[in-house]
Amino acid sequence: MGVAGIYARSPTFKSLIWRIVFMHIVAVAVVAIFLPLVMFWLLNSEVDQLHREAMRAQAEVLGERIVAQPDGLLTFNLPDSLRGLYSEAYGRYLYDIRDADGRLLFSSRRKTGAAAQAPPLSETISGAGVTRIIDGKIVRIRVAEDLAHRDVIIDDIISNFFRRVGWITIPILLILLAADIIIFRRAIAPLWKASEEASNIGPARTDIRLPTEQIPREIIPLVTAVNQALDRLEDGFRVQRQFTADAAHQLRTPLAILRTRIETLGDGAARQALHADIEAMSRIVAQLLEIAELDTLVLDPGESADLRAVCAEVVGAIAPFALAQHKDIALKGTEAPVLVHGNSEMLQRAIFNLAENAIKFTAKDTSVDVEVSEDGAVRVRDCGPGIADADRELIFQRFWRADRQRSDGAGLGLSIVRAVADDHTATVAVENLPGGGAEFTLRFRLAEGMQAAGPAAG
Repeated sequence: MGVAGIYARSPTFKSLIWRIVFMHIVAVAVVAIFLPLVMFWLLNSEVDQLHREAMRAQAEVLGERIVAQPDGLLTFNLPDSLRGLYSEAYGRYLYDIRDADGRLLFSSRRKTGAAAQAPPLSETISGAGVTRIIDGKIVRIRVAEDLAHRDVIIDDIISNFFRRVGWITIPILLILLAADIIIFRRAIAPLWKASEEASNIGPARTDIRLPTEQIPREIIPLVTAVNQALDRLEDGFRVQRQFTADAAHQLRTPLAILRTRIETLGDGAARQALHADIEAMSRIVAQLLEIAELDTLVLDPGESADLRAVCAEVVGAIAPFALAQHKDIALKGTEAPVLVHGNSEMLQRAIFNLAENAIKFTAKDTSVDVEVSEDGAVRVRDCGPGIADADRELIFQRFWRADRQRSDGAGLGLSIVRAVADDHTATVAVENLPGGGAEFTLRFRLAEGMQAAGPAAG
């Protein structure tokens, strides 16, 4: 599997930062490997070039020492200052001087009677040469250095260069990677900011748009398209909410008229039955209006409410309804104020719907308990049949009813509770009690003052 296969399959590379860092690692690794090789080759080439130039300069000097005699013979007068440099005792530099036919004229290796046997310098050592014309004769002068006796310092530099440079590239690579991560994180910081804004978008906050300031030019088309899609969604939500609110408002008037006309009926039993139907329809209309209001609710982050006072008001308001059905309702828990983040009116509607639901299902001659805790939780307990495990999530859906034959509700009360909880970033949970009945728990966030005072109070 190649680099492309690893890149495509690894979940790590779903991150934009790690995609860029990985590709940069590959690029830097390639450079880290080939750069020392190239520099090593360049250093070697430069040393060889300096060596050839030095040898050529020496050949120029030796050429100036060749002189043509009147009889046509060439003489070579090597001064004492250079004689030791080309001596066999020193053994580092050598020279050969040959004519146009390759015959050896003068050589640092020449011995008596052995000139013709001296091999060309190019076969044994490395050097450079020049060609001169002296008295009409072509003379080739070649000077070389025995590589076995090369400068020790230059040899050490070349032999250790790759190892030292290769070691240095490791910390350089790590520094580059750390710098890359910092640079890339700063570069995509606007995208993180936009994602944080996007996380706040919901049915109740369709007015939020992703910011385009400081967004990279390549990402702006995507952000613009998302904002345009949010515009269309907001228009759709607005139409739906307006329709629900308008329909509920329009139903109120005919229901009021119908209630008035029923009063003129003579049959008391029929009139009472119709009154019950009208009240049920009015309750549904009121709940539809509540849902429409919740859909448009924008909660102030700094708004707080006294949960204990809200529950007390709900219990007082719904007590007559409970007593009319031969049931009771009681407020329990802390008696101190419990400040939570939220709108008191919306909290009241949620707790009222929970209490009303509990009263409907609790048995006669039993009590519904509304308990307020110091941690911002409200628990509503009844003595009813409880909630089946399969229905615990379904009961919060709009218009869902376990018993479709019942006509005393439309299945909107608990959906309002869930909507209020979502708007307040609260949680709502339900569980069955060991002795029978169900317990609904709404848990809100404590206000800042309560959070600070909570541990001290404990």
